[in-house]
Amino acid sequence: MEIGACPSPQRLLACLRLLFLLLFLGPSRPGTAEEVVLLDSKESQAELGWTALPSNGWEEISGVDENDRPIRTYQVCNVLEPNQNNWLQTGWIGRRGGQRIFIELKFTLRDCSSIPGVAGSCKETFNLYYTEAEAEAGAGVEGEGNGGAGLGGSLSESRQRKVATIAADESFTQGDLGERKMKLNVEVREIGPLSRDGFHLAFQDVGACVALVSVRVYYKQCLATVQNLAAFPDTVAEAAFSSLVEVTGTCVAHSEGEPGRPPPRMHCSADGEWLVPVGRCSCSAGFQEREESCEVSSGVPEIHPDRVEPKSVSLSWEEPGFPGAPGTNNTEYEIQYFEKVSSDCSSICS
Repeated sequence: MEIGACPSPQRLLACLRLLFLLLFLGPSRPGTAEEVVLLDSKESQAELGWTALPSNGWEEISGVDENDRPIRTYQVCNVLEPNQNNWLQTGWIGRRGGQRIFIELKFTLRDCSSIPGVAGSCKETFNLYYTEAEAEAGAGVEGEGNGGAGLGGSLSESRQRKVATIAADESFTQGDLGERKMKLNVEVREIGPLSRDGFHLAFQDVGACVALVSVRVYYKQCLATVQNLAAFPDTVAEAAFSSLVEVTGTCVAHSEGEPGRPPPRMHCSADGEWLVPVGRCSCSAGFQEREESCEVSSGVPEIHPDRVEPKSVSLSWEEPGFPGAPGTNNTEYEIQYFEKVSSDCSSICS
């Protein structure tokens, strides 16, 4: 099932509220989203070993990607025979806490009009499905493990959840093959929320000439960050677009929350961006803020000239407080002054 629609008035209102936050508040810290990759077929140098049925359908081959790097791909091109029903299923993919899963497909597809004698039997689309499963169970023969979710000797569409019918924005022709042009299509689809530990993806060919160049599966999370002297951990984004995950921060070392106010918090959006920071921490006595941390105060923070006369000046400042027992603050001061007409620092008074 695809996420993102807001059919009911309640969900529509929630979506509009989130849209307001995104437009007017924006992410609290740019670039905080992270993609946690669950599967990337391009990273495999060995055979992928996915399950294909029937055996004369999808075929695993070696190829190169758009950057001429060696990769393993699957292709099928049974366009001369009608009523094709070729299935390809990935291995088990653990979701590792992800709720809103993204599937990025890179593929090429042949223009049917460039293939003679295939009128009616050639298609220019393929279908994407998924099936949830608790754990890997081999090839997934019907009746074995997985709750019967595997391919088995034949596959029933009722066992799968359809994600989308995938069409190409650009298809290639015989002329493109002669010129070695790769018209690569990129499509991203979403599934979720998921309830089991993992899932399989399945691709159904109904008569296209298509090559799956790569399959990348990932979810988004808000990266651990520090803001307003509060540390926030890695947080997995929720499945629903309208959901914000509220996260309570922990004050960094040598800092504390504001008295009488709730602890600092931020909200992780479905796109993996931190939004809406609320509250902050403050450095403890004897420490000063520096780049989202608290360091020991190294000097007098602010000096006030109380009285200025032609030959004298009276200064005052707040004595810095350092951790320790009361009365043990033995602080020494060195005060330097320079005559206005002097070009060097020769006149020093301690």
